[in-house]
Amino acid sequence: MTRTAPEIDLVGVGSPITDLVAQVPESFLSLVPGEKGGMVLVDDAEMGRMLSLLDSPPAYATGGSAANATFNAARLGLRTAFVGKLGGDSLARDYVERFARAGVDVSRFKRGKGASARCLALVTPDAQRTMRTSLGAAMTLSPGEISAEDFRGARHAHIEGYLVFNHELCETVLNAARAAGCTISLDLSAFEVVNAWRDWMFTQFGHGIDIVFANEDEIRALYPGRGGDYEALARELASHGVTAAVKMGREGAWIAKGGEVHRNPPVHLRDAIDTNGAGDAWAAGFLFGYLRDRPLGECGAIASIMGSETVRHLGPMIPDSAWAGVRKRIP
Repeated sequence: MTRTAPEIDLVGVGSPITDLVAQVPESFLSLVPGEKGGMVLVDDAEMGRMLSLLDSPPAYATGGSAANATFNAARLGLRTAFVGKLGGDSLARDYVERFARAGVDVSRFKRGKGASARCLALVTPDAQRTMRTSLGAAMTLSPGEISAEDFRGARHAHIEGYLVFNHELCETVLNAARAAGCTISLDLSAFEVVNAWRDWMFTQFGHGIDIVFANEDEIRALYPGRGGDYEALARELASHGVTAAVKMGREGAWIAKGGEVHRNPPVHLRDAIDTNGAGDAWAAGFLFGYLRDRPLGECGAIASIMGSETVRHLGPMIPDSAWAGVRKRIP
């Protein structure tokens, strides 16, 4: 039977998180748990302690890896929806309103009680972001709340790697997306995720996951001891039957599919101030091209435009005032 034309291009799945963005000196990182540059889960008490150490209140923005990608994809013109769980607070109301204004179908959000998820994004002078996250209501999303109906009428599902920490939930999401006939992309999201679930990931590649996004830290974690030959690592990942998109920040990217390999050239910026959200915007640009059936090289070029614009602004989102210029640059 022929499948009807999709009503939605992309459904994002992950934790809808309000980002609290703070610019801090390098020395501040000695006061927080975990390594620089990654993501560590914390409880509400630890979140409160870290916030109390800031010299000034942080800036607020909607965030979450897959949520950022979904939001940006909607701004680019894709028909999108999002699946994730918010709390019952004012952050949840503001979050849904912002996504609805961007054109995202918000009917598939799940709602819980208590606090919505928050992420403190600590931005150091080198523009690197270090994230500490309190998941709140997002952590209560259960497999029983997910079904193929969440992906009804959709062409593609984009899943954040953080979901893999809840193994049963992630498998339920993957199975539901497959049952709905979606192609699937997985953003590895953080090297901590890869370190914890490397073996499981390899069982999934090529078996219903079509695209894998990884940055330098994540691809090295996927292939420990293999060094930093990112072209070789992209080819190795692609050998598992996926399109491999290996992001290297300002150094560009390698994209591999089967025997086809593309090098995204380095992006030279003098005004980069915050890498928070850049990888998510890159993924949104790539998926926009992919779901518009553009060649891989063009997908990478659009992705680079999105990522390079995001780092020019504080926070994970490209501001409204910059979008007209972004759209003019997209081929």
